[in-house]
Amino acid sequence: MNKPKVISLFSGCGGLDLGFHLEGYETVWANDINEYAAETFKKYFGEVITTQDVETIDPYTDKKIPSCDLILGGFPCQDFSIIWKQPGLNGSRGNLYKSFLRFVDAKKPRAFVAENVKGILTANKQLAIQQIISDFENINPGYLVKVQLYNFAEYGVPQFRERVLIVGVKMDTDFEFFHPRPTHGPFGNLPYFTAGQALEGVENVEFNNEKLNIAQKTRDLLNLIPEGGNFTDIPKEHPLYVKGMISHVYRRITRNEPAKTIIAAGGGGTWGYHYPEPRPLTNRERARLQTFPDDFQFYGSISEVRRQIGNAVPPNGVRETARALMPLFNGDYQRTDLRTLDIELKLLSIKERIQYDSRNNERE
Repeated sequence: MNKPKVISLFSGCGGLDLGFHLEGYETVWANDINEYAAETFKKYFGEVITTQDVETIDPYTDKKIPSCDLILGGFPCQDFSIIWKQPGLNGSRGNLYKSFLRFVDAKKPRAFVAENVKGILTANKQLAIQQIISDFENINPGYLVKVQLYNFAEYGVPQFRERVLIVGVKMDTDFEFFHPRPTHGPFGNLPYFTAGQALEGVENVEFNNEKLNIAQKTRDLLNLIPEGGNFTDIPKEHPLYVKGMISHVYRRITRNEPAKTIIAAGGGGTWGYHYPEPRPLTNRERARLQTFPDDFQFYGSISEVRRQIGNAVPPNGVRETARALMPLFNGDYQRTDLRTLDIELKLLSIKERIQYDSRNNERE
């Protein structure tokens, strides 16, 4: 069987692509506006990525863009994030998903996979996700769209990281995709992959492993915080007490469970912190917690590499999704009347749509 051909949008450094690549897919064209991320992507996947503003690309007429079987992409999520405000489709970046929509409409892949933050499910009082689903459903000849909230720790990632995957399958394929069941944790057959396990031997990795220089005051502050703790563990009467808005502030890893979510940017103690050493995590340690292999080299400054890693989809977190889609491309599946199923799904609320595959996979 030939490898399914992938077009990748908002590719970043390539985490989503890597998960599918490891399951036998081939990215044939990609785009991301960040030149450092594109350089990282190019180093691993080859000369297939461009850095043009995606909103200026016309996928209907640009002959340099090849046909494909699958479109992947994590369209910008800042306007949907639950950490910040949620302007959703009203935000300056919320409508970038329409570029993703244009590519799906132009290339008519057999399927697409779009990744976003949890906040997309509640943005604009759920109107954002409803509009996004409707737009993809209405692309001729139509796509059956399924939405699932993943905790990637349940799929072998040493990090509690909740993200939404929107998967659409072309209606005329009659292939019913099911979001895969968890493999790890309380709903899986395997224990969680812990942060301690992930970081074993990381000090021996050559690339992106620089330790940050921090003040002695910061070291002293971190020594007041226990394993798994954060700024709230510093006594309020202590001279080193700091105020924080979010739980990420001076959060230290716990070695016997997955880490908390790795974030892409921010100061004020948001780097993510080692335990037992009183220091920020290195970028290679962050990459390990995101399940990037040690030969995956990132390009740019320490802050830029941190951004690439923090914005990425953890590759191992989507491998089960890639496997679940593969029968669509090798033809090994029983046909289902997707138009009848589509009518059924349209009668459900967003919450019920999310729970649909859980019921049918007998997870609960």
